Amino acid sequence: MGVTLKDAYDGDLAEVSDINVTPFIDVILVLLIIFMVAAPLSTVDVAVDLPVSNAQPQPRPDKPVFLTVKPDLTLALGNDDVSRAALQTTLDQQTNHDREQRVFLRADGAVSYSELMKVMNLLRDAGYLKIALVGLEDTGQGSAVPAALPGAKSATDTAR
Repeated sequence: MGVTLKDAYDGDLAEVSDINVTPFIDVILVLLIIFMVAAPLSTVDVAVDLPVSNAQPQPRPDKPVFLTVKPDLTLALGNDDVSRAALQTTLDQQTNHDREQRVFLRADGAVSYSELMKVMNLLRDAGYLKIALVGLEDTGQGSAVPAALPGAKSATDTAR
């Protein structure tokens, strides 16, 4: 409750009904600071089994470059095996030194995430920064099917 003095000689003190917003602003600023500090602490790093993707397949280039990480951690460029040491030269030959070309990276489900990251680091060190991860398409029928890129024929199409 606040009071105001209208006249120094008048002995009657009247109440002021105006809202004092200063304490309200102080409380809001304290809450803002608390939430700004607490928000980054609320993130949790949990090991998860990543699900299949239901993203729409992207258009396929005329001559895609597929790099595959096999279960035994060997690499294959297209259908040909390639060593990790010769990856850059083989990629340069296949892409005609076009390092802006997208490399489609496939990996077996048994390959660990750290091994996949090592292969991605090899690609980055070779100068290939455009990497697309190839996954399974979620059809919603319980089991995932390999993602069919536009223009590619599936096994059911070729059997007809």
